[in-house]
Amino acid sequence: MKIPDISLLDLDRNPKNLKSYEGKKTIIAFFPGAFTGGCTEELCSFQSDLDSFNDLGVQIVGISVDSPFALTGWAQANNISFDLLSDYKRECIKLFDVEFHGLAGMEGYVSSNRAVFIADSSGEITYKWIAENPGVLPDFDEIKKNL
Repeated sequence: MKIPDISLLDLDRNPKNLKSYEGKKTIIAFFPGAFTGGCTEELCSFQSDLDSFNDLGVQIVGISVDSPFALTGWAQANNISFDLLSDYKRECIKLFDVEFHGLAGMEGYVSSNRAVFIADSSGEITYKWIAENPGVLPDFDEIKKNL
């Protein structure tokens, strides 16, 4: 699988195509929702290691179904400086097969499951981890080993 040709909205509500991340290794981190404990812990862990990822030539992008407005507030509240993209149409989570139904018992609500993909510089997906449920955090050491 390669990074799909799909555009999502960035925090300024501008379309950003996932293919634009080709050229560098990329961690694509899908997360269920801004302002939730597990997601904050996960993305803050990526943020705290951002310098080491940058040193390895690795970029990070976080994707959720939250609106750009919610993602902006959450990024500011948690000092997240890497790209966050809104899949509010829920198209990207379908392409990556990471849809989660009924987050936090909300019947009918579709979010992303927690998942991490790594793409090489050509855009080929070389690593995939999908949580058993959204409450499970990824193994950050395993992610680093797979870079």
